[in-house]
Amino acid sequence: MKKLTKLLTTAAIATGMFAGTASAEDMRIALVVKALGIGFFEAAAKGAEEAAAELGDVEIIYTGPTDTTAEGQIEVINSLIAQNVDAIAVSANDTDALVPTLKKAMQRGITVISWDSGVAEDGRQMHLNPSSNPLIGNMIIKLAADELPDGGQVAVLSATTTSTNQNIWIEEMNKVMGNYPGIEVVATVYGDDLADKSYREATGLMQSYPDLDAIIAPTSVGIVAAAQAVVDAGKVGEVNVTGLGLPSEMAGAIESGASKSFAIWNPIDLGYSAAMIAYHLSKGDAVAEPGASIPMGRMGEVTLDETNSGAMADPFVYDASNIADFKDIF
Repeated sequence: MKKLTKLLTTAAIATGMFAGTASAEDMRIALVVKALGIGFFEAAAKGAEEAAAELGDVEIIYTGPTDTTAEGQIEVINSLIAQNVDAIAVSANDTDALVPTLKKAMQRGITVISWDSGVAEDGRQMHLNPSSNPLIGNMIIKLAADELPDGGQVAVLSATTTSTNQNIWIEEMNKVMGNYPGIEVVATVYGDDLADKSYREATGLMQSYPDLDAIIAPTSVGIVAAAQAVVDAGKVGEVNVTGLGLPSEMAGAIESGASKSFAIWNPIDLGYSAAMIAYHLSKGDAVAEPGASIPMGRMGEVTLDETNSGAMADPFVYDASNIADFKDIF
């Protein structure tokens, strides 16, 4: 039976109903989030509950501080250590600050993993990234190419020239361009993750390249601004905006047709996968070590690199068929 416990701590009092009565034999997995009351993490908790229902002998403790501080998470984790939970899966507010407390948890025999936002290697057994740079790079060009079966012109609207993530994703995109014949990247511009500048840059792209077919924005600020620029230019149906965005911010662009689809991680899958990994590591039927593959239920397996980190999956694609299911979540 699915079970969800809301942990009460001085750092965070989470109110809620018990979905069932835990038995003494149940494994207790704590899903520690950056802060309570955030839709993304509440969706992750739904995924963790799904994993618990599938496994059958798991109690999920969904908890976190009331604000996104390392101090709040440390207080929550200390309470979990005192309760001697079986596993802690944390999305960290600070890469390094949680390490001493999490090391204490591991010394007490508690399985510790990080997910979404990582902890330094000393403070966890493994880290689950939502996706990987190569997967993201391939996805952003694939989303544009899928709408252009005969090829066409695309441009990239990124954040800043020094944005590490975006630069890596664009580099990975360029590596796989040979897989998308007929697609030509005509320009890369930078909106500095400012809505007004991103809007101006997108407008400039459409003016400079009258045959432009798509704008790829691997930034949640840029993709919204570009979609608005397409609407205002009267180019819906001519220029497709895609890339990485949030369902809550992109629902209007999907509805207007300015964007056919976009991608970002699915928090439900992420919470589900984190709970599955914590379960198998705590059971001892998987080991966190470089090269190891750890089961994630319906999400397959995650393979760990030399830092004991792994990628869950391709970014999840949102379009008119599913945007309504996610726009109120995050």
